[in-house]
Amino acid sequence: MRITRVETRLHRSDFTYGAGPTSAGGNLRLTRMDTLLVRVETENGLHGWGEGFGFALAETTRDAVDRLIGPACLGQDARDISGIGRMLARRFHNYGRNGPVSFGLSAIDIALWDLAGKAAGVPLHMLLGNGRRAEVPAYASLLRYGMAEDVARNTAEAVRRGYREIKLHEVAPDCIQAARAEAGALPLMLDINCAWDSLPAARDFCAAVRGMHIGWVEEPLWPPEDFAGLAALRQDGLVPISAGENLGGVEDFARLFAAGAVDVAQPSATKHGGVSGLLAVIALAQRAGVRVVPHSPYFGPGFLATLQVLAAMEQSAPLEIYFADLATPLYPALLPKDGMVAVPNGPGLGLEPAF
Repeated sequence: MRITRVETRLHRSDFTYGAGPTSAGGNLRLTRMDTLLVRVETENGLHGWGEGFGFALAETTRDAVDRLIGPACLGQDARDISGIGRMLARRFHNYGRNGPVSFGLSAIDIALWDLAGKAAGVPLHMLLGNGRRAEVPAYASLLRYGMAEDVARNTAEAVRRGYREIKLHEVAPDCIQAARAEAGALPLMLDINCAWDSLPAARDFCAAVRGMHIGWVEEPLWPPEDFAGLAALRQDGLVPISAGENLGGVEDFARLFAAGAVDVAQPSATKHGGVSGLLAVIALAQRAGVRVVPHSPYFGPGFLATLQVLAAMEQSAPLEIYFADLATPLYPALLPKDGMVAVPNGPGLGLEPAF
């Protein structure tokens, strides 16, 4: 199964976010949702789809795949997923171990796992294990709105759609309180997006939200590699601490766990080595006694790969659903229902993108 072609496609879609344009996507200021898809084709006509982390960076990741990574894959045996991953990582490490090149490598890995499932004629969750789950619980990951009325409206809509857990990207107390009023007894997670470079400020925040049924406080400190600060915050025992989406790969997660810095780890399929990266972090986390809830606020093959991994995981964990409806979804049939997402049973990732 030699690789004969690697090509990239950029899927762009308008989206709804439930607030005015000045608050769309928080600090990202998103005006549309970009998804970078990577298609890997083999000599026997099979193809697999991958996704490299995108948003406003999608064009840069695409360039890394087109110029560097794709040409290096040609002629390689698609069945040798780990070997290709090692070769690419060593060949391109000078271009950065966290950023567009790493995101491109993640896309290739996802596509190779899609190919592996298709070659075997089984969905990825069966290839990875015994297919423990036909559906996976999901949580609504709201954008940062910055206005209490917008937070309240979107929280209420998430509850109406059947979500049983909700994540905010707010730091203002009135916004968090507005969500709590609408969510009732449902747990809230708080993604702080590395808002504070001061441990005392992060401690004050965690103390303020303690007692509000907070599932975790996510990435409270800048920089995201401040493992000692996260560990100190966790030792306070005020709220569970989570982190991981902005780390540089599996090795950084090993350091995160060694520091005792988190209760919940959040690897990303589109950033941290694809399916192989997720599996490696899950194995490390099991040994460290850390819960894994992957980062997955995207809409393409990386989202599907995360869903398939969650379906095969020994311990149940929820799937992150970015609370922004696309005008032209890549997988129209893949919609949460009553807070659950059905795991597709087609070979590989289970579904083909709709164009």
